[in-house]
Parts: sequence; structure tokens; C-alpha cells
Amino acid sequence: MENKKTKLTISGNPKKQFKKIDPSANKGKKTVIIGKSSIKAPQKGNFKKSFTSKPLSQGFKKGVSQKSNFLAKSSLTTSDFERRKLAEQRATKKLKNDLDNDKKTKLGSNKRQVKLTVSRALSDEIETRERSLASVKRARQKELKSANKEENKESLKPIKRDINIPEAITVRELANRMAEQSSNVIKFLFGMGVTVTINQTLAADTAEYLVKEFGHNPIREEKAEEIIKKIKASRTENLKNRPPIVTVMGHVDHGKTSVLDVLRSANVVSGEFGGITQHIGAYQIESGSNKLTFIDTPGHAAFTEMRARGSKLTDVVVLVVAADDGVKPQTVESIKHAKAANVPIVVAINKCDLPEADPQKIKNQLLEHELIAEDLSGDTLMVEISAKTKLNLDKLIEAVILQAEILDLKTDFDSKATGIVLESKIDTGRGPVATIIVTTGTLKKGDFFVSGLKWGKVRAIINDKGKNLSEALPSTPVEILGINGAAKAGDDFIVFDNEKEVKTLSENRAEESKEGKNPLTFATQDSAFSDKSTEELNLIIKSDVHGSSEAIKNAISQIKHDEVKPKIILADIGMVTETDVTLAKASKAVLIAFNVKPSKEAKKLAEKEKIKISSYNIIYEVLDYIKQMMSGLLAPDVKEKTTGTAEILEIFKVSGAGKVAGSKITEGEINSNSEVRIIRDGVIIYTGKVGTLFREKNQVKQVSSGQECGITVKDYMDFQKNDTIEAFSVTSTERTI
Repeated sequence: MENKKTKLTISGNPKKQFKKIDPSANKGKKTVIIGKSSIKAPQKGNFKKSFTSKPLSQGFKKGVSQKSNFLAKSSLTTSDFERRKLAEQRATKKLKNDLDNDKKTKLGSNKRQVKLTVSRALSDEIETRERSLASVKRARQKELKSANKEENKESLKPIKRDINIPEAITVRELANRMAEQSSNVIKFLFGMGVTVTINQTLAADTAEYLVKEFGHNPIREEKAEEIIKKIKASRTENLKNRPPIVTVMGHVDHGKTSVLDVLRSANVVSGEFGGITQHIGAYQIESGSNKLTFIDTPGHAAFTEMRARGSKLTDVVVLVVAADDGVKPQTVESIKHAKAANVPIVVAINKCDLPEADPQKIKNQLLEHELIAEDLSGDTLMVEISAKTKLNLDKLIEAVILQAEILDLKTDFDSKATGIVLESKIDTGRGPVATIIVTTGTLKKGDFFVSGLKWGKVRAIINDKGKNLSEALPSTPVEILGINGAAKAGDDFIVFDNEKEVKTLSENRAEESKEGKNPLTFATQDSAFSDKSTEELNLIIKSDVHGSSEAIKNAISQIKHDEVKPKIILADIGMVTETDVTLAKASKAVLIAFNVKPSKEAKKLAEKEKIKISSYNIIYEVLDYIKQMMSGLLAPDVKEKTTGTAEILEIFKVSGAGKVAGSKITEGEINSNSEVRIIRDGVIIYTGKVGTLFREKNQVKQVSSGQECGITVKDYMDFQKNDTIEAFSVTSTERTI
């Protein structure tokens, strides 16, 4: 096949034939030599395959321009179409290489996108266009990168949040609300010189400052108490007349409970230990068409808080004064409570049946406290009664009703109930029980409520006669079952729509109160150090009702002494349990049970651990016992008395006795069992006891002033001449509080 001419044709018929080209004429030029092979005309639909055969592609050389000469061996002929196709393949290959070398591009090397058309291949600006395409792609990539960067910057920008801040919040909770790490908050505070833990409680002002520093918007939450005030204010629309709440006050043993006893026709006094009321009792009586709610308060000095609580709740105060005893300290205190609460006083002068009764004397004594009787041109209603003979009790009721009519007492019956907790206790079998008085609205069985830090659902409503009710109207005293713990006497009682509301409000109150914890502020971080020089008597007190526990705590706080003080470890209600006994052992505390009994398990454990459980029913007996125990911690009074002195004149050695100080008694006397001290040059060298006394080689029990003797001192023989032996006696006296 040598020297054979090969034709390149389109559709099998060449339109133009090239002349024979001499290869030597183009020496030094970049040429493409087409080898011996025939190129078939492309078939329909296979144009690319036809013109990219291996022999042709092997003939390309990099860098050949569009106008390069194409050489063929011997007698090869080339068509115009072949030349165009070769140029197309050269440009396509170059574009492929450029795209492969560009590692930054994200565009794929799709053959359809890469292939150039014939017109582009033949264009004089093919290389410029190739560069432009690459530049466009690089520009697109830069745009994508910059867009991603901007997007990342936007995503990295801190999100400004609205942060709700309560009155007190822990570091952990504050960090969670800001979506910040707790460690970052702690580090920030540490940088300000404040050392905190993750569970440290922060004050609202401190938390607000931190929120601003971290780029958020602080919003102060409304206090739980403010929310409750608003709710209470909104529940006073449909007003109707309600029964008056009457509190009976006065000195102990003046007959307060006896008067109520007669009005209720029940014997309450017999159920009180010592004949004195030790917690608040509430009763409702009917007189004709009128209903009256009576609250009986204790008269003992320890129950000041109870009387104050009763006076704040009441509409009218009935002050009971014994006609034979007159005005006493608790009587005066009751008057002060009533005036502070700005409520009218009706004076009941009791025990007028006694021969020594002097009602006029009582009226004159009350003048000193600005209570002027009507018969003395005053405005205070005073009724002379006798609970024993039921004298003028109807007049007392009339006087109370008259005062109530003047006050025109009204409230809303249709709204959700609100009230006040009078007393609370833990009942065996029933659990926590709260005695309340409904002040507004109607309390219904199944209502969800909040009382102080506690919440619950009303499971049962029981009136003062022990009857189960489905609802309780305003001014009605009832017992409530269903609270999740012992309520605190004096706390409010308010009903809400659902369980979620009461739980949230209870938690907010608990967070705000933080009993026993002080919220951290930037002001000070002073450490409190207790005075270790003062002895402490640890106390654990379990009582039947919250009011009694409160009274005992207040009474104990009044016991003051410089050297010893009472410290209440625990004051709770309910029976004495194993936990109480264990705590008493661990803290070395005195365990007191007031009107309650220990459980069987607690009793056994107490016997095993030798822990004494002191049970009492009367409050002043508790106080006397505590004073007695505190007295035991006091150091006794020690008095020292010098009984005699002797001067050492000579020192002898006696077999069996050792060194003997030959002495002369200069003052008093020295006994054989005397405590002595050796004094040398005015300094006490040794203190001990006399060993033996000698008189003329005989042992004696006593040596008097002016006599000479020999003295030995136990465990001491380093006597010297002119030393002084001083005998003394010590007397110890117990101290009391």
C-alpha cells in the first residue's frame, strides 16, 4: 500500500482535491503528518465516532494554530472538511486538558458540554473563548464561596433572645434560658471576682445584668404574689351579703372556749389538755336566720402569732374578760391586735355569776386602753355574761350581729374560691389536712388550688360538725383533703382552672422564697461565722398542728442566755418517725413530742439507740423542760476558798515516805485530804493533794495554825526551803436559766 493515494471525502464524492505536498518544503514548521489509512465518511448519527479514529487523533500536536499546514506522505490528499475536523478535535482535546487540570471546579466533564462545534473550532477566537469559559467557571466558584461565607457569617451571628427573669434563678437555669453553656456564665462571674457554683441562686438584678452582657433582652417576670393579687381583685364582682367572721380573744382561762362551748352546745373544753386552747378552732353557728363564724384563739402568751392571725382574718373581735380577774397581759395584747387590724371590738365580761365579780371595775380598767362602754358615753358594746349560767348570751349574739350589719359585709359567691389557712396537720390515714375559711367565691370538690408553696386538688370538704360537703360558701370554715403537704397556717388559699396553673405558680413561689438560701448579688459575699464559744442545745420538735409548732418555736426563740442557746434542728407536724430518731442521734438533739405519739418503729429504734422521747401536752411544760436541759449545759459556779498556809523550814528524808517538808502552819489549818499548791517566789509550781501529815513522827488528820508538822504531797518531792504550801477547798454550784 505504499505510495498509494488516499482520499478524504464527504458523502463519497470529493468536491476538491489538494495538490501533492512536499514535506521537505515545510521543514522547521509544526506539521501534522497523516499516516496511511483511509478515513470513511461519517454515517448518520455517528459523526463524532467517525472523525475521532485513532490514526487521526495520533496526528495532533499541541500548539498548532488554526491556519497550520497539514502535510501528508507521498500522494495523500486532504479535503476541506478534514481540515476543519482536525481543528475541531485539537480544540476539544485542549479544552478537556484545561478542565482536568482545574481542581477547584465543581462542574463535571460532560462530553456534551465539552465538545465544540465546527464553527467554534474554525473561529479565530477559539483560544480566547476557551479562556473565557474557564474564567466564568472560576468566577462562579468564587461567587459560590463568598455566598457560603456570608451564609456562615449569618449563621454564626448570636441570636438575641427574650429572657424571662424571675426574682431568683439558678446559674444552670439562667444559662439554659440563654442557650449558653453554664461554664461560660460561671467564667464570666469569676472574671468579675464572684465565685459561684452551677446551683447557686442569683438575684433578679444580677441575672438581668448577665443577660444584657450576653447580648439578650431581659424581661422581668411578674411576681407570683402580684399575680395572685390581680386574681383576687378580679373576683369581686357579683357581691352578696355574707356571714360575719368573729374572733374570740382574751387572756388564758377567762372563758373564751366556754362561751363558744355554750353557743355551739358542744363540750370542747374537755378535749383541751390543761383546760387551755392550744390551736385555732373555727365553728359556724346559726342564730335565727343569721349565720356567724366563730374563731377561737389561744390565750397563752406563746400563741401571739395565732391571735394576730385571727385578728387579721376577722370582721368583729369578741374580747372576753373575766369579771373576777380583770385586764391581764394577753387581754391588752388582744386589744392591740384588734386595733392594728382596724376591726370593731365587742367586750364580753364573763363570770358575772361569781360573788367576787366586779363588771364596773373591768369597764374602768378598759378605759385606759381607749375602750369606752356605751353607758359611759362611749361606742364600745359591752355585755355582762356568764358561760356557766348562760346569762345574756343572746344579747352577746345580738351585739355581734349589729356590728356586722353596720359593716355591711359582702363578697362574690359565684367566682372561684379564695381563703386563708387557719391550721394544718398530718392526720394518720387521711394525710395532710388544712383548716381554711373561704373568704370569696364558692369552693367545690375537685377544684385545683394553691396554698403557699403547696398545691393540690380538693378530694373532700368537711365542716366543723364532721359532715362531708360538696361545696363551701364564703365565711365557711372547713377541712380540706388533697393537699400535697402540710400547709402553713396563715397562708392564702386560691383556686385555679387546672393542674398546670397551680403547679407552675407553686414552683414559682418556691423559687422566689428559697427558704434557707440567700440569692447571690454583686454587693457582698461575706461569710458568716458562728460564735463557737456559745453552747447549743439541739432540738427536734414534732407537734400535732402547725399552729402549736409555730407557737413553740416562737416561745423558744425568747429564751436568751449568754453561754447557751437553743437551736431548732427540725420543727414539723405529725407523729415521731424513725427518721426523727435517727436525726436526733446524729445531731445529739433533744427529741420532743407535743400532742403526738411515736410510731412503733420509732419507739423500738429509740430504745435501741437510747434516745429519750419527751412527750408533753401543755406548752409551758415544754418550755420548762427546755430551760432545764439548757441549764445542764451551763458550766457550774466554782468557788475556791483558802483554808490554810504553811512555810517550809526544813526538808527531811523518811524511809517509806520519801521527802518530807518540815513546815510551820502560819494561817488556818491543813487537813490530810486538803487540796494544796506549792508556791515559790510568788509562782505556783505544783498543784496536788496532801499525802501524809506528821506530828512528832505520828500521822495526824489535821494541823492547826502555829503548829509544826511534816507534810508530803502526792507525786511531788522537789521541795525547797521557804516554799509556801497553800491549802484550799473548791465548791461547785449548779446554775439554772
